Amino acid sequence: MIAFDVVVVGAGSAGCALAARLATGGAGRILLIEAGGDNRDLMVKVPAAWPFASAMPRYGWQMKTEPEPALGNRQLDVPRGRLMGGTSSINGMMYSRGHATDYDRWARSGLVGWSYADVLPYFIRSETNWRGAGPFHGEAGPVNVTNNPRPSGLYERMIAAAAELGYGENPDFNADDQQGFGMPDFTVAGDGRRESGATAYLALAAGHPNLTIWKSATVQRVLVAKGAVTGVEVLREGRTQTIATGEVVLSSGTFHSPKILMHSGIGDAEAMRAIGIDAIVDLPAVGRNLQDHPMVVMGFASSQPLGFEQRLRADKFAGSALKWALGKGGLLSEAPMAAQGFVRVQQDSPVPDTQIQITTGSAMSRPWFPGIRKPQPDMLVVTGLQLRPWGRGSVTLRSADPDQAPAIRLGLLDDPRDRQFAHDIIGFIRRFFATEAARELVAAHVFPSADATSPEALDAFLAQMFMTGQHPVGTCAMGIDPSESVVDARLNVHGLSGLRVADASVMPSIVGGNTSAPAMMIGERAADFIMGSGSGQRPNKPSSHRAASKPVLQGAA
Repeated sequence: MIAFDVVVVGAGSAGCALAARLATGGAGRILLIEAGGDNRDLMVKVPAAWPFASAMPRYGWQMKTEPEPALGNRQLDVPRGRLMGGTSSINGMMYSRGHATDYDRWARSGLVGWSYADVLPYFIRSETNWRGAGPFHGEAGPVNVTNNPRPSGLYERMIAAAAELGYGENPDFNADDQQGFGMPDFTVAGDGRRESGATAYLALAAGHPNLTIWKSATVQRVLVAKGAVTGVEVLREGRTQTIATGEVVLSSGTFHSPKILMHSGIGDAEAMRAIGIDAIVDLPAVGRNLQDHPMVVMGFASSQPLGFEQRLRADKFAGSALKWALGKGGLLSEAPMAAQGFVRVQQDSPVPDTQIQITTGSAMSRPWFPGIRKPQPDMLVVTGLQLRPWGRGSVTLRSADPDQAPAIRLGLLDDPRDRQFAHDIIGFIRRFFATEAARELVAAHVFPSADATSPEALDAFLAQMFMTGQHPVGTCAMGIDPSESVVDARLNVHGLSGLRVADASVMPSIVGGNTSAPAMMIGERAADFIMGSGSGQRPNKPSSHRAASKPVLQGAA
């Protein structure tokens, strides 16, 4: 039997941060287990390729939700990464932390140590920000955070339109004020390559022989005896192995961490027994409290060239590809974004309640060449994410077979307040593009059409087009009461010794922004908990986090 001091299950945003900090902090022998393979393919490295990479079976779990009744029984794709770096290797790379009050709300619920003042040092410690060091940013962390180019002329129009609605320009959404319009940051390295949990943190741990990485290995369950974890059961290279350890941390994500817990007999006892799993710890909150950012998507035909489709002409695209290959950034390292805004769609909201993103490309954008393929019509595609929805979903097991995907129910628009909020987002976006600064850009309302104004027409549009921001959280929520939560404030699973969860699933409520950076912060915090520190001040900074040596790698490449 193989033995390790700590086993980390899942090499995503949180798992990579956790494993690297444990290894560099001297926490003994660390095993990091990832169900997928490597992250070295060009489709993963090229930032602009993320919409394609996120849909490819080789990089993800290919999961779908159960039919959503409020959306005409559509089943939504829920892309989750199955490779080194997890979803941080296939996501849109936007760097966002949420609002300070999101974390203060956690602390007020009794979760000591999770206020914004508590977590900010971890965000600072984790990043090398293009702005340099300051009260909100770091300059020596493993995660490279860069700025995105602003499309000349178009960006200024978006800022002017925002000003007509009372919103100023915001140069930094992760500083002291989130509200306003500007250009977001992205996790892209200086050479134009994607930055993920794997490229950042596992490079930090390079050269530390106490970190072993198993790829293409699937943890089926956690092993428990007399109220304490003894190890994990892993399917690897076609056979089942037992790994002995006194500390297991599940960092498998919002869908798979609760799945592993339930297959281990940790969850709703009645539901587990109904499918033939012996209950070890009755924790009814496992798999409940699923939250995501509901997202409205709207499209406007542009009255003039916006620049992005023109840059996709084959000869220009080839030049951009060469520039990227030489490590000089350019089109392939950028997001085709005109601007982003954090706004109050509902005026009684105490903080920004919606994230608006305006892009100049569409899902149909492709390289083109005159006489062979025509460019796509120029469009402004606008998304509005409801940052704190009322609706809740769940993750449950279909059977006792650990190879079967879980049943995911998002419950989108089940709560009438969320439906009204979606209508309000549509109204805000229409007002934005009716401003003097923006209306000349719009040739036509494509989806929904301009005459879709009644509640019934808007509901019909939402049934066809409504989706999520792909930011699932909450299924192993932190809390004080074991009847309503899964882990405590130090991420220990209630009722067991030696088992923690550290990923976005522990968020008791979703943050008002993207979730990859907060997941890395959670991994950083978990490492300090395990090593006996919760201050966030432990530097663990090597002279260079781009070391040439590698941690121990085992398994298929």
